[in-house]
Formats: sequence, structure tokens, C-alpha cells
Amino acid sequence: MALLILGLVIFLGAHSVRIFANDWRSRQLARIGEKRWKGLYALVSIVGFVMICWGFGLARHQPVLLYVPPLWLRHLNALFTLIAFILVVAAYVPNNHFKAKLGHPMLAGVKTWAFGHLLATGMLHDVVLFGAFLLWAVVDFVSSRRRDRLAGVAYPAGTAKGDVIAVVAGAVSWALFAFVLHAWLIGVKPMG
Repeated sequence: MALLILGLVIFLGAHSVRIFANDWRSRQLARIGEKRWKGLYALVSIVGFVMICWGFGLARHQPVLLYVPPLWLRHLNALFTLIAFILVVAAYVPNNHFKAKLGHPMLAGVKTWAFGHLLATGMLHDVVLFGAFLLWAVVDFVSSRRRDRLAGVAYPAGTAKGDVIAVVAGAVSWALFAFVLHAWLIGVKPMG
């Protein structure tokens, strides 16, 4: 469990610099340049992510049950995860209503994914992982929206074409992950 927690601290810590130390981040960008900053950011993020995956795998070998979710919550998680995939894809698709309305659909997707998984799982390692991501995504979403308002950021209006692309690409990605990749990568078959 310690490796999982350390990985979360490193990964989410790197992703929280803009929330808690935006001025320091700006100074570092000016001092070392954008390419070096992005390289260091990517390196720290990868190290944290590997530690999360490794630590989560180790923690699964010593499960601690906190609660037993009813089966229908596991099915509901499939819907939450579908919505999460659509939102994450919407972060990259130009001119969609999700981005126009939310500003940060990827963070909304992470919140949705984490919340759904908290409903569907009840082991301590699940609660640590998904709870940490949910808390981080809520704080980052609020911080990002506040930063947008202060800077007067306005997102382009959404179009039906942008929405269709986001929904179709998100649904296809979700299906591929839910029916094939989740079992291969995570070792759990959520749809079977």
C-alpha cells in the first residue's frame, strides 16, 4: 500500500503544481524553458504512474474489504465510465458543447470515472486509488474554472459535429477498453 500511496503523491503532486504553486511553476518555466519543464513533468508523471500501477498490483494481493457494493452499482459504473470516456475525448475534439460548457471535460471525466469506480468497488486499495483521483479532480476542476474566470477565458461554441465526434470516439474507446483492454491491462473483466 505504501508504494501505491507514494505513487499517488508523486503523480497527483506533479499534476497539482498549477493548483498550489502556479507562480513557482511560471518562474520555473521562464528559468528552464517550456521543453525542459515538460520533459521533467513527463518524467515525474511517468515515475508516479508506474509506482501507482505497481503499488496497486501489490496491494491487490493483500485485500482489505471496506464495503460490498450491490451488483447494480457495478452495472451503473459502466455508464459512469462511458460518460467519462466521452468527456476525456471531448477535451481533444474541437468545437464541442462539452468543452464549451465545462471548460475542462477531462477533469470532469476523471471525476466521473473515479466516482463510478468508488461505487463499484469496496477494497481499501480501490478506495485509496479512486478516492485520491476523485479528490484531486474536484480540486483541480474548481481551481481551473476559477483560473479561467479570472483570465476571462471563453471556450469556442460547440457544434453538433464536434459533439458527434466526441460521443462516437468516446463510446468506441470505452467499448474497446471495457470489453478487451481492461481485462488485459488490469486483470478484471468488467463486462463479463
